[in-house]
Amino acid sequence: MKLNDDQIISLLGGVTQVAKMCEVSLPAVSQWKSGGIPKDKLMFLAAELEKRSHGLITRKGLFPKNYQLIWPELR
Repeated sequence: MKLNDDQIISLLGGVTQVAKMCEVSLPAVSQWKSGGIPKDKLMFLAAELEKRSHGLITRKGLFPKNYQLIWPELR
């Protein structure tokens, strides 16, 4: 399953919720909807995204080349 950044933000509860999760401003997250979620923030959000999508979006799928470095428990 492939979602765009706007859909990912919506799935995670919207701009306000994602801003709180990442400890960034609302305008920053609003900009991500069209400009893309920065990779470091996506890594931070990936486990919650996997949970809220009921496993349809996985950390392995989001970061196939280096997921084992970020989440060694997934090896």
